[in-house]
Amino acid sequence: MPAYLLCSPPIYGHLQPIVDLGRGLRQRGASVTVLTGRKYEDLVLQSGLAFAPLPGEVDFDDDDLDAWLPGRDKMHGLAAVRYGMIGMFARVIPGQWRAVEALLGSGSFDAIIGEASFTGLAPYLARAPKDRLPVVGVSAVPVIMASVDAAPFGTALQPGTSGLARARNAALNAFLLRGPFRPVELAVKEAMAEVGVAPSGVSFFDFAYRSFDLLFQLSVEGLEYPRRELPDTVSFVGPLRAGGPSGADLPGWWGDLQSGRPVVHVSQGTIDNVDLSRLLVPTLRALAEEDVLVVAATGGRPIADVVTAMGGRLPSNARVAQFLPYDELLPLCDVFVTNGGFGGVQRALAAGIPLVVAGSTEEKPEVAARVQWAGCGVDLRTGTPRPGKVLAAVRRVLGETSYRQASETLRDEIRVLPDPIDVISDALDRLVAGR
Repeated sequence: MPAYLLCSPPIYGHLQPIVDLGRGLRQRGASVTVLTGRKYEDLVLQSGLAFAPLPGEVDFDDDDLDAWLPGRDKMHGLAAVRYGMIGMFARVIPGQWRAVEALLGSGSFDAIIGEASFTGLAPYLARAPKDRLPVVGVSAVPVIMASVDAAPFGTALQPGTSGLARARNAALNAFLLRGPFRPVELAVKEAMAEVGVAPSGVSFFDFAYRSFDLLFQLSVEGLEYPRRELPDTVSFVGPLRAGGPSGADLPGWWGDLQSGRPVVHVSQGTIDNVDLSRLLVPTLRALAEEDVLVVAATGGRPIADVVTAMGGRLPSNARVAQFLPYDELLPLCDVFVTNGGFGGVQRALAAGIPLVVAGSTEEKPEVAARVQWAGCGVDLRTGTPRPGKVLAAVRRVLGETSYRQASETLRDEIRVLPDPIDVISDALDRLVAGR
């Protein structure tokens, strides 16, 4: 029985695919230990996996990032991106690595699987392959690798295909690495020095793509900008497969989804849902007079909070729940209005659903830009759209068949791929046997 160590930062959107992968590997006969934050111990254990906690100095609550990154709410643009990268992915390297090192010293593993943003593996990956276990990466976010074919990650600019666009991309990449993002590189260098490891010379943005033995991108090429520099060790394997009917109790209004009206789903996810006035409330207001059914998921927030935010009354065409089973819901939807969480976007595309995206935090503006580039939705280019802007975008997506067609093309691209867990499991078997 192979034994694998899976590592993820304590961020739900990054961890959930790792847990799903771990569950799949366990079903295929592997022993799996997951290293992540204590908040998610129950999630790991309930999946039948062994749990190992990150030390307190690198364990944060993804529902309260303001406590981990004080002042982040006052930052915007590249400054906010830089601040988040340093706080969540650079200065955590020593603590994450020490946790990995302790587990390797006390357990017997055949390989390590790291979520691509788990930078605590950088000191281990600095060793020669013959002096370490096989290490593969799994990426649950868009590709961030610098390229002449794409604008720098964080700018949310369309890549362009002309010679002028490529020159712009190259100039922007050079400028950002030497200017606004240089503090990120310095923070990584300092973190590596703290654990006695020389920097590899690979930039922060290229780390996952040039350091892991293999990297599995949990998306499809049709949703990603082409990059000539992308190594052949990187594979697009599509999002993890749905697990079938959830068995969860459906709300009493579920039958309304079969009324014949277009169904518009709106969600702010499970993390960026503290302020429901950012997207959920504007969408309910925007569509209150439309001949559609609006289905909102609060991501755990009490439904009463939505009622209060709406002034004490929900529109007659609104249906609200804390959580909804996406495997049953999305095939019944005509549009998904989202703040751009990559996992939710991929699940919508796996069902062939076009999108309206309003993202402004973490990687969400980049997700929104890719949705528009792929033609499968509209990028509102803000995380706090006004109702009128939401209304116009939903009408556009419902009225123009090209959005649905583009989404269905990506759905078909996803469907023809083999099960990603089979692909990753087979690759691990080969790496372990080769070692």
